[in-house]
Amino acid sequence: MTGPADEPFIAAVKPLVDAIGGEMLPPDEAGQDDVVLSWEGADVVAVRLPQLADSLDHILAALERRQGRPLAELDRKAKQEVVRMLEARGAFSVRHGVETVASALGVSRFTVYNYLNREKGT
Repeated sequence: MTGPADEPFIAAVKPLVDAIGGEMLPPDEAGQDDVVLSWEGADVVAVRLPQLADSLDHILAALERRQGRPLAELDRKAKQEVVRMLEARGAFSVRHGVETVASALGVSRFTVYNYLNREKGT
């Protein structure tokens, strides 16, 4: 997939691809829904984007890593901040997004809706 000249470009985009939960593959293996990235006129790498539901799971896992513990162990204020960040990233536009987040936080759907409404009120 990479030649010596391509490695800096691939290394540069890898953190972004990892952050969104994507997969990097050779351009000639790209499917119709994959994004082929070019550099200086040559196709360098293809990125397979995750399904939206998989993206939410990936985002939740990244938040857990950042917090250093399961999201369910966070205090109320930290959980409210997580909900605010997730709303900003569109997590609740995903089907069953509220249920998925509630489960990860160890709270009810009602509590997540309260956090969302509280945020909109401030």
